[in-house]
Amino acid sequence: MQQRSGRDVTAAADRPGLLAPDTSGMNFYRADPALTDLLRIHLPDRIFNHIEPHLDRLGGLAGGHLDECARLADRHTPVLHQRDRFGRDVQWIEYHPAYRELENAAFGEFGIHAMSIRKGVLGWPDKYPVVAKHAFTFLFNQAEFGLGCPINVTDGCAKLLANFGSDALKAKYLDSLTETNMAKLTQGGQFMTEKEGGSDVGTLTTSAVQEGDHWRLSGEKWFCSNADAEVVMLLARPRGAEGGTRGVGLFLMPRRLDDGSQNHYRIVRLKDKLGTRSMASGEIKLEGAIAYAVGRLDRGFVQMAEMVNSSRLSNGVKSTALMRRAHHDAMTVAKNRVVFGSRIVDLPLGRRQLMKIALATEQALSMSFLTADALDRAEAGSQDAAALLRILTPILKFRATRDARKVCGDALEMRGGIGYIEEFATSRLLRDAHLGSIWEGTGNIVALDALKRAIGRHGADSALAADLHARLDDSAAVPQAWRDRLRGLTDRTIGFAREVASRADNEAEARRATSLLYHVASAVALAWEGGRIHERRGDARRLLLSRLVVDHRISAGDPFRLTENATQAAIASHLLGERPVGIVEVGELVLAA
Repeated sequence: MQQRSGRDVTAAADRPGLLAPDTSGMNFYRADPALTDLLRIHLPDRIFNHIEPHLDRLGGLAGGHLDECARLADRHTPVLHQRDRFGRDVQWIEYHPAYRELENAAFGEFGIHAMSIRKGVLGWPDKYPVVAKHAFTFLFNQAEFGLGCPINVTDGCAKLLANFGSDALKAKYLDSLTETNMAKLTQGGQFMTEKEGGSDVGTLTTSAVQEGDHWRLSGEKWFCSNADAEVVMLLARPRGAEGGTRGVGLFLMPRRLDDGSQNHYRIVRLKDKLGTRSMASGEIKLEGAIAYAVGRLDRGFVQMAEMVNSSRLSNGVKSTALMRRAHHDAMTVAKNRVVFGSRIVDLPLGRRQLMKIALATEQALSMSFLTADALDRAEAGSQDAAALLRILTPILKFRATRDARKVCGDALEMRGGIGYIEEFATSRLLRDAHLGSIWEGTGNIVALDALKRAIGRHGADSALAADLHARLDDSAAVPQAWRDRLRGLTDRTIGFAREVASRADNEAEARRATSLLYHVASAVALAWEGGRIHERRGDARRLLLSRLVVDHRISAGDPFRLTENATQAAIASHLLGERPVGIVEVGELVLAA
């Protein structure tokens, strides 16, 4: 595979006034001390010390060879073939070799899809916590976003099968779904969306008819990512079942039958997508396809919802990865591009734009690992964590995916005209970012899930309030006045969300309430992290980010008031620099007028 020359990067670095270099050759793990800090907070030392060399290797690959593979795979999209070379009606999808190299890294070398299910990945004797797995998700997706979907749905298929499948189905399919040997790996898929309704799953028309120990499925699935997956989880309505989601069953559908022939469904065509072009998404027509029931037929939607929630967390992490990559690119430009005699990073308006990019990115990073930690604790049996997860997942999915669109667009603008050119990663990041807020529920659906279901039906707001207050109680290094302000904002925000959730005529406020929940939770998390990191290595800069969240994402702004002052300038200087800042200096800035 042809490799891109680094001469243009070297020349740009030598003459920064002409062109700014891109992130080619950057190690995305070493360039991200915040990631290391958060992993040290959320992971036991034994696990962190084991995975760090692997994260370092992946960070280097993501900024180098895998990034080049992603560029080529995006340019050379999958091709659907209806026949094989012998004229037989055997459908197959042709992928560029670069995509296969990305698969080898994600599934084979690092085993990201299997980390939280299979023991022994990367030499660790047990399964990994979700926090550890998503550290790899975060780094890999800074290079390649499209393959993030097959990784996630393969993981999700295995979890559904492990949790709800019969012993016979598990014996037949589970091991291969978690393989890291590429010759034995079975990739998974999730085919849910139909033309009759995307998020309105209860309107689906795919039907299931029992035939001995299996079922025959008929219908059409409209948006099927990883279209040629060998094992697919999908929903269908058994003949005679009631309408709505309660009448929907969960089924496992293999791509190939026991005799090696293709199952009775066709890929009608592949989607011509705005982004994630490397990965094959298609339209599938089911023509009596053989499938097997998974779990209770009257619980199909509830069971699939577990996979959807796991996907929403993964979606938030992947959108955060796009933001971090965009942030790296913007900083690389700003530190090397000279305009009007100054570097962009030294110009007030440039610094302000960089701070907007950085703030949304750091919020999403904190919320991603806060949510992943809640999932780890919930899976360990904590009911409080399960309730917390119920609300953290949709608010992460809602806000981080939307912020990614803005951050990636701003990073493209930071580079200027050549940022719009496909030779640079920024245009691909922006195209990919738009899918995050559509995958696994659009913004309106997810906001309603947070307000109507998590709060209105399950009372998860109480778990969120308790968690945020506990984090503030556990932040003794943070100035008391700031903790008191965050407590007040927490109570007001949750009170507002409860009011919105309590009345149907308040539904139009669901998006605003969900955003406020995200912002106040991230402000508390950033303050809590700042105290923890200061205890470890004397750097409290994340506390400054907590103040910026309050100033710019929560507090109502006066459009006629000048906001740039000495305090804001000092905060920006500390955050854009690399020097650790102590708690005393940070505390003074946080409390400054």
